[in-house]
Amino acid sequence: MKEINSQKANHVHKNKAKTQHRSVEKKTQHANKPVVKKIKHSNKPAAQKTQQASKPVVRNTQHEKKPVENTAHINSAEEVERPKVRYITIDSEDAGQRIDNFLLRTLKGVPKSHLYRLMRKGEIRVNKKRIKPVYKLAINDELRIAPIRVSEQKDAVSTGLTIVANLEKQILFEDDRLIVINKPSGMAVHGGSGLSFGLIEALRALRPEARMLELVHRLDRDTSGCLLVAKKRSALRNLHEQFRDKNVQKFYHALVKGHWPTKLTRVTEALKKNDLKSGERVVVVDNQQGKESETRFRVLERYRGATLVRAFPVTGRTHQIRVHCQTSGHCIAMDAKYGHEEFDEQMKSKGLKRLFLHAASIEFTHPKTEQRLKIEAPLESSLERLLSKLVKE
Repeated sequence: MKEINSQKANHVHKNKAKTQHRSVEKKTQHANKPVVKKIKHSNKPAAQKTQQASKPVVRNTQHEKKPVENTAHINSAEEVERPKVRYITIDSEDAGQRIDNFLLRTLKGVPKSHLYRLMRKGEIRVNKKRIKPVYKLAINDELRIAPIRVSEQKDAVSTGLTIVANLEKQILFEDDRLIVINKPSGMAVHGGSGLSFGLIEALRALRPEARMLELVHRLDRDTSGCLLVAKKRSALRNLHEQFRDKNVQKFYHALVKGHWPTKLTRVTEALKKNDLKSGERVVVVDNQQGKESETRFRVLERYRGATLVRAFPVTGRTHQIRVHCQTSGHCIAMDAKYGHEEFDEQMKSKGLKRLFLHAASIEFTHPKTEQRLKIEAPLESSLERLLSKLVKE
């Protein structure tokens, strides 16, 4: 009996050891699995739930819970998250646009030349057929996209993590159709020309769940203030139409040199772009070959040696307000391209370090509700401090 019981005990001990070994093996396997966190914003409007409901269907051909045979070989999340075949069903929001534009927006980080090569080779198909880059998507089109490793440009984004975090505080209005943000001075609206990323790339990092974020219009790099960003293609089309029909009104605040005449309420000098040998682009007054331009002005406050004016650009030419101020003899403070050196030195001595041009408000009709909205962006503290140092007349 003792011998039998001993054998049973040994058998039970071995089974228990195997069970413990399998348990440890499962824990080890689980520990090596990358942890993915979803960031949710408490101030996200409820309307976005509807947006997510209409999100294109994306199917993966590989199972997410594929067992890992040897966890010892997994050193990073990149080895687990391999590119997979994607299937996307086109809905009404994406229908009507060229497939190359859709892919550039959907597959962020993939070069345009690479996408064109994939389409030529048939690695990207629509309804199981090869297509050309000019193909226009239709509702219920089924896209098949071969595995593509997308560059996320982590290094570029990490260099601006502080800027990305601060952008949350600069959002003036947001719903499921659009965002109005108070763009900081010194930040380009998008990457390029030696810049790894701009405001739109930072916004996409801030709103990773957003299916689409596209600039409706632009602001110069050194100009701050109201900037419109669309979250749906229908909103983008609607707002572009409003700009074409002059249904959008933008008002700027600018600190200019000298005593701006009260009667000078309208400047209509035609403007022309010139590219210098250095590659720099400047805008000059050219009433023969230039494009028709109009800016309306109103005096807000007078200071000793300077005037705070409100500018309303009727047309939207490049550098329009800056050049119209310059040609009127009243350059904007700290304008490196069209400014006045002596005036800039005076303002610099009082603490001004940036162009004093601010998109103070924007007025438009909401694409969905059709209500008229006016969004205002406050002056940044550095500009307020400068004005407090100037002597009023």
